[in-house]
Amino acid sequence: MKNIASVSGLALCLLLSLSMQAKPRIERAEPLSWFTGMNMPLTLMLQGEDLADATVNIQQIAAGKVMKGQCLGLTVKSQHNAESPNYLFVDLVATEPGLYRITLTKGKKSAYVDYTIEARKANHRANISYTPADVIYLIMPDRFANGDPTNDNTANTAEKAAPTEWFGRHGGDIQGIINHLDDIKALGATAIWNTPLLLDNEPTQSYHGYACADYYHIDPRFGSNELYKQLVDLAHQKGLKMIMDIVPNHCGSAHWWMKDLPYQDWIHQYPEFTRSNWQFTTAADPHASHADFIGMNSGWFDTSMPDMNLDNPDLLKYFQQWAIWWIEAMDLDGLRVDTYPYNEKEPISQWTAAVRAEYPGINIVGECWTRPTSQIAYWQADANNSDGYNSNLPCVMDFPLQEAMAAALGDKGEGWGKGLLKCYEVIADDYLYAHPDNVLIFDSNHDTPRVRDMLLDKSYERNKLIVALLATMRGIPQLTYGEEYGLISLNPDDIGNHGALRVNHPLFGNEPAKLEPKQKDLYEYYARLLNWRKDSKPVHNGKLMHFLSRDNTYAYVRYTDEEAVFVYINASDEPRLIPIERYAEVMDNYSKKGTDVISGQKIDLNEPMKVEGLTAIIVPLGKN
Repeated sequence: MKNIASVSGLALCLLLSLSMQAKPRIERAEPLSWFTGMNMPLTLMLQGEDLADATVNIQQIAAGKVMKGQCLGLTVKSQHNAESPNYLFVDLVATEPGLYRITLTKGKKSAYVDYTIEARKANHRANISYTPADVIYLIMPDRFANGDPTNDNTANTAEKAAPTEWFGRHGGDIQGIINHLDDIKALGATAIWNTPLLLDNEPTQSYHGYACADYYHIDPRFGSNELYKQLVDLAHQKGLKMIMDIVPNHCGSAHWWMKDLPYQDWIHQYPEFTRSNWQFTTAADPHASHADFIGMNSGWFDTSMPDMNLDNPDLLKYFQQWAIWWIEAMDLDGLRVDTYPYNEKEPISQWTAAVRAEYPGINIVGECWTRPTSQIAYWQADANNSDGYNSNLPCVMDFPLQEAMAAALGDKGEGWGKGLLKCYEVIADDYLYAHPDNVLIFDSNHDTPRVRDMLLDKSYERNKLIVALLATMRGIPQLTYGEEYGLISLNPDDIGNHGALRVNHPLFGNEPAKLEPKQKDLYEYYARLLNWRKDSKPVHNGKLMHFLSRDNTYAYVRYTDEEAVFVYINASDEPRLIPIERYAEVMDNYSKKGTDVISGQKIDLNEPMKVEGLTAIIVPLGKN
């Protein structure tokens, strides 16, 4: 693609011309390019040396030549300095695609950057984002597949490969994901969420990507901006959507701007290291002290993660443009936002609103890791909050359901309030959500124990029950790479150890996986269920009616006016007889004959039916 030149690196239409002694000097211009027809006005952040108060002039480049005369396709609206003299913010109006030369002049000295304006993609605003019809496959790229061993170490990155160390870089990359797109599709997933792929240049534990050192460039140990665009395009060709994981709350201590901040309040600074108190309930708590609230959103996540200050308007605009640029340049289908409530409360709402104004149909899921449901529901757009706060965030992560599933299947489920009743009680709290169907449901992710780590006896059969629930419940299901093979932690004595949890995928070395029979059986269970789910309208957008039970079973029906899906999960060790008469208020509207998705057996629910222990049945039903 010809216009990929605008997408990455200084070689991507970011050409600098100056002598070693000349001032001003331009080192970076961000965003890397921009587009006509955008709602978001362009504010170009120029960084280098002695840029403050420079005079800005723009000329168009055509046929490789700088055109003389007035430039109308890209014009300067205004400009302002930062506190550091080495930054200049320039507000630009882009009306015509093309290549432009932006020249900064101070006295007799000047420097320039060539900058690309592209035409906005005509249909991008109408793209369908991820919805409850999707199944999201979460990948930690460093641990998924090593498709290109030549980039395991690079000259311009600090940490080198250490494939046998829990917290080291193992070498997985974008090419590895490309190599296995067909495998992801065959499993039945329809969307991919990669943990951050941007440069993380910390000297240790840089593999996870959550300490960003450059917001506009893919980590070279994963690949390049061009290769990421290739991944997105190939995924789309295979019917897979692409979700980008972004982190506006904190950067990495190795980020280039940490040596010279634009403003001193660009990050939150303290006389000594001050960690967040991690109590994000303070954002909604009417009784919380202001000190506790500030301690939550202004403290640092870790010593290597400086906390960004979105109250700075130039930083907020920078992050709004950053997200929009990646969506537009790469044709992304959605976003996942890390540690959403730890950002400044009003600015993060403005950030989300700006992205959604540009892409009204986009889905953005925010990580709001807490419980109970009321604390998470506060952060979903349109919540009925007593303080009137609206985050503008369409989707939140259902941590209470994840914890309930793990607890329900982590023991025998015997006793009052035990077993699958825990899941029933979480779903009963859906009245708290403004949009209960647009929540992300999951059994594990990159921060939690592996699915089987949480289950009694690390049972494969219990694992099946969890995915049966996940595939049929309201919301958008998300799986974690390798769970379809029953991966467990490397260190069963310490399942809180992230390095031990983030194990390599069985296909990491691009060789056929050596699987045990139980792993093959589990994979087939996942694939059969998830591929069926692709065409189930009641699961995608049907209503949900569930039924109380205290015998460690869970029955519910997903239904539309035309069809239904009956789900019965028996998490006990003993057979259970389905009390079909209990479900008459919804089931009498549908035929009670169908075929179990999992076993392929014909089911007649008009007759008494016994379901064996640790077994689920899922039966699509037509209208009477």
